[in-house]
Amino acid sequence: MVELLGAGEIRSLASQLDLRPTKKLGQNFVIDPNTIRKIVAASQLQPMDKVVEIGPGLGSLTLGLLEKVDQLVAIEFDDRLATKLSETLRQKAPEKSAEIIHADAMTVTKLRFEPDALVANLPYNISVPVILHFLETFPSISKVLVLVQAEVAARLVAGPGSKTYGSPSAKLAWYGKATAAGVVSRSIFWPVPNVDSALVYFEKRSAPLPTQLRSEVFRVIDGAFAQRRKTLRQALASWAGSPDLAEQILTRAGVSPQARGEDLSIDDFIEVAKQK
Repeated sequence: MVELLGAGEIRSLASQLDLRPTKKLGQNFVIDPNTIRKIVAASQLQPMDKVVEIGPGLGSLTLGLLEKVDQLVAIEFDDRLATKLSETLRQKAPEKSAEIIHADAMTVTKLRFEPDALVANLPYNISVPVILHFLETFPSISKVLVLVQAEVAARLVAGPGSKTYGSPSAKLAWYGKATAAGVVSRSIFWPVPNVDSALVYFEKRSAPLPTQLRSEVFRVIDGAFAQRRKTLRQALASWAGSPDLAEQILTRAGVSPQARGEDLSIDDFIEVAKQK
């Protein structure tokens, strides 16, 4: 049995470290055990799943995950938090196989196992790059559950035609399907953030798309959304070589040169990339 952290324990651990949570590092700790169990349930983990957690902080979600699974690697950027978390896990989950890595998640390219799932409570400014980095670096990841700023969640799950649909939505769609998995009250965080938060669940495609196409497809996506008010004929001119070449490529792909990036599905972006 794993004992979860309550609000008092979390504040006590922070006090022991003389830790004052900062907005710069996005340090908003979940202090409600019931919400932790809600997050774990939304992650759809199975007991045999090998999980990587990013940004475990003081360990509230880490312990919740260890209630469900036996193997976990947590990546923590703050060395004080990483050291303290190791102590906390030894005390509260001694029978579990948990490893803490002190590192910037964006630099991690190897783990002691091939992870099946990624779970994270991420600050808005790094959430999309981190998710994409791990999906690219660890093809074994088949599901992801992230707690992010509500605005970021809306972008991740948006589809073509939506005002919130953009580069993050399209790039994530390359790997699979993202869906909204619930909202989280501000009051369960310490300190209380100034923004709303939401859960996003992601499931990988059963048949992955060809890896050799990804870089070119992502360049098309970046070009299409860099100046999203422009038509694709203009927006992709730099990528294609000129507006006329962009129009020719788009026409061959069956895409209107007058369309905009927000009109295209991931399949459309792939077809455009293939035609260059």
